[in-house]
Amino acid sequence: MNPNSNAATTRAMVTIAARTLRHVQGWTAPDGPGLLMTMDLLATAAEQVAGAEIPAGIDGVIVSAFGDPGRADLAARLAVPVVGIGESAALAAAKGGRRYAVVTHTPGLVDGIDALMRASAPGGAYLGTFLASGDALALAADAQALDTALLAAARRAHAAGAEAVIIGGGPLGEAAERLRPQAPCALVAPIPEAARRLLSLLQDIS
Repeated sequence: MNPNSNAATTRAMVTIAARTLRHVQGWTAPDGPGLLMTMDLLATAAEQVAGAEIPAGIDGVIVSAFGDPGRADLAARLAVPVVGIGESAALAAAKGGRRYAVVTHTPGLVDGIDALMRASAPGGAYLGTFLASGDALALAADAQALDTALLAAARRAHAAGAEAVIIGGGPLGEAAERLRPQAPCALVAPIPEAARRLLSLLQDIS
């Protein structure tokens, strides 16, 4: 489920998740911005996710915005596992008590990101959010500039002590895949982590 309204982003997310999960279907927010950039927009997206009509026969759901908007409310009304990419990434990054940080390009979501990270993986040492330099919309439209800015932020996080960095954002899924070979430390990509977590939950059920 893509709580952003950009269908092209949804297709990219589905492609990434499908490397782990078979028969992935995409859902795109029916309205709202193509990129969630403020806590108010995230709250509106949460309402859309929580109230979305889920097709019959779905075995599990991934909420693919980094704040996990609407995940808890959707999970409360469905009889299948519902995971968020933010929580899934935090659990993976904090494994073994690692020091970890988030790298992203949306300053308006930092408070929510920080709260989610601390709540999701209290056993890890969360160092905070490191922002890519530049306007989020401009970076989103220029893959090379986005990669450069995210990598610079990842290096700052690593210099501050991070043993793992999360590329924080569903729309940053492709960037996370591109940056993995260049990352200065372990790079955690949220969509693959959520897909692996959902697969594990489904296998436990079966």
